[in-house]
Formats: sequence, C-alpha cells, structure tokens
Amino acid sequence: MTILLFLMLGVFIFMMFRRNKKTQQQQAQLQSQFAPGVDVMTSFGLFGRIVSIDDAENKVVLELSPGNLATVHRQAVTKIVEPAAAETQAVPDDASALTAEEPLAPETLAPENKAGTADETPDETIKRLNDEGKKDI
Repeated sequence: MTILLFLMLGVFIFMMFRRNKKTQQQQAQLQSQFAPGVDVMTSFGLFGRIVSIDDAENKVVLELSPGNLATVHRQAVTKIVEPAAAETQAVPDDASALTAEEPLAPETLAPENKAGTADETPDETIKRLNDEGKKDI
C-alpha cells in the first residue's frame, strides 16, 4: 500500500515538473520572437508595440499610443498580437441599403396596404390616411 502511495506521489511530481518545463519552453519561444515593431499584449491587458528591448535588465519599452511609452518587465509580455484580417464592408452614407432592392409587388402587401401605391401623390396619401381614420370612428 505504501509503495503505491509513493509511486503515485512520484508520478504527480513528474507531471508537475513536466508541465513547468513545457511552460518555460513556450515562454522562451515567445520571447525569441520579440523584436522592435511587434504588437504585443501584457499579462495585465495593455496592448502596445515593442520599441526597444533591454536584455541586461529584462525590460521592454512599449509604445501604447503615439508618444505614450511604458517600460515593463520582459516576462509581463505574454502574447504576440497578430493583426486580424478584418472583413471590410462598405457602409453606405445614406439609408439606401436599408430599403429593398425592388419595390414590393401590390399582391405581396396586406389587403389594407394595397391602396397606397407608388402612383399616389403626397396629398392623396394624406387624404387617404385621414379618411381611413374617420372610418374607424
């Protein structure tokens, strides 16, 4: 029974060291990709571009916005941000995209809406709407 307990403890310690080694390898690989001009994210959520790297003191100078610099520890930079391939959609300047491409046929309209056609003038529309309101009373 005690042999099994020591065996399980040994496996647990082995797995723990293995996971730490993988994490260190990933961190080393990430830090090898650091160079001026690379967009990165820090562990506390700041996004910026690397301006310079000081290997002797493990410091990285980030440009957060034009003219705004921040110095952070090298290990605080945890992720390289890849530029997203944003799909650009043309946004119209007016509401023309909100309307249907072709006007709806009168047969597709509800029966109460058939009276309003494209041939109707604004004055006729106002008169028709006023007359419809009087019918309900």
